[in-house]
Amino acid sequence: MDKSTLARWRALPASAVLQAICDHAKVDPTYRPTKDQTSQRWHVSVATHDYELIVTGPRFWDTRAGHGGGGAIDLVCHLLGCTVVEALRRLAATGM
Repeated sequence: MDKSTLARWRALPASAVLQAICDHAKVDPTYRPTKDQTSQRWHVSVATHDYELIVTGPRFWDTRAGHGGGGAIDLVCHLLGCTVVEALRRLAATGM
């Protein structure tokens, strides 16, 4: 994996990653952010697991697990419960 691809994946908006890897991903139109007005709440489903995520740019926060991170690789690892190598393969397969 070259450095430019890794940098691009780290900068991808989390919302784009959710739409590419989740079985179901829907933004919550009723959510009103309190800190950063660009934040969104997403309800997603991946492999029978449901998540409620707050996303702001490339950063995410899983409200139920109390865990967050930044970048597509972290997000894929979190949602799929996989290693970094598996996350890289999954992202490459999406064409992102």
